[in-house]
Amino acid sequence: MSDNEKIAVAMADSSTSSRSVTQTVNGSHQFVIQGYSLAKGMGIGKHIASDNFTVGGYQWAVYFYPDGKNPEDNSTYVSLFIALTSEGSDVRALFELTLVDQSGKEKHKVHSHFDRSLESGPYTLKYRGSMWGYKRFYRRQLLETSDYLRDDCLKINCTVGVVVSATDCPRLHSIKVPDSDIGSNFGMLLENMEGCDVIFKVGDEKFHAHKLVLTARSPVFRSQFYQQERDDDEIVITDMEPKVFEAMLHFIYRDELTDELVASSSSSEQNVTDTVVAKLLAAADRYDLTRLRRICESRLCKGISVISVGRILALADNHHAMELKAVCLRFASENLAAVMRSDGFQYLKSNHPALQSEILKTVAGCEDGYNSGGSGGGDGGCKSRSVCAQLSDGGDTSGRRVRSRS
Repeated sequence: MSDNEKIAVAMADSSTSSRSVTQTVNGSHQFVIQGYSLAKGMGIGKHIASDNFTVGGYQWAVYFYPDGKNPEDNSTYVSLFIALTSEGSDVRALFELTLVDQSGKEKHKVHSHFDRSLESGPYTLKYRGSMWGYKRFYRRQLLETSDYLRDDCLKINCTVGVVVSATDCPRLHSIKVPDSDIGSNFGMLLENMEGCDVIFKVGDEKFHAHKLVLTARSPVFRSQFYQQERDDDEIVITDMEPKVFEAMLHFIYRDELTDELVASSSSSEQNVTDTVVAKLLAAADRYDLTRLRRICESRLCKGISVISVGRILALADNHHAMELKAVCLRFASENLAAVMRSDGFQYLKSNHPALQSEILKTVAGCEDGYNSGGSGGGDGGCKSRSVCAQLSDGGDTSGRRVRSRS
């Protein structure tokens, strides 16, 4: 083989390729505005904000201006925008805003970047607080006589598509690594009761377990079995239901909740403290199972509302669930007027008066933050909302978010 042929072969062997792929990461959010007529008159340039939602690694929110955003329009139009609410610079995205026709005729009002050619490409949001939308989204007079407004309620669907680019480098060979099965293996150890050396009697049921496994997972069990020099083969648990203890054992061995517990975690708000998740939180606190406690906090957090926040707050305080307690305090302070009219607040007044004080301190702390951290000129008092102001606001006692932002 000549030198030129060798070079050609070497070049052929070392040739590579790659591909740049640019696409959108899409996500949607529905924003329901209940009590539209009460939102009117809040002032030009003031808006109601949806909860934040995440798309493409960024936080977004929908801003609805009942009296419009532009002073020159004199409240003739309602305004609607999508805002970037997290840190970011030069975030490129496609947007779609849909005002839902509630008559069933499917004649929605849609403004969309999707499924059409954009002459200048996707929209770029320069920094946190940047928005895309319409100052003159819809004439207010026409909106109030349209099928978009039904029972004093508007429904707005928002879709965000964040533009991302990645370079795809093909790999000739790959080896798939199986998912971890250590939880399954330990779970079988529990189910088969092989090598069990301790029995727990809970109510009328008995549960076999392994001291070594319990010791590795719980410092409380470690102390009970080895530091207190106890050698009990059977331990009686008198203050826990069998199904709760069984769920805790399942987690200790498998590091996950049972399917039945996951399915039953969405129970009614009034008796949230009677749910298995709430009782499992108490068990996690008792045996210092940090991850289980955090999982229970996360599931209970999804059920926070005006009705339930008082009892969930008390539950969190009793069992050292600090993350859940902080969320409850924040929610209660943001919806104080409605919360104070709930049975849960009366429960706190009768059983946990100190937590009532913590709620009010959280409100005061939020106000201090508004006064010291508000942007722009003018009187700082205009930026904050006093406790008295919240009490006069009223609000929907069944909604998750009652506050409005300006």
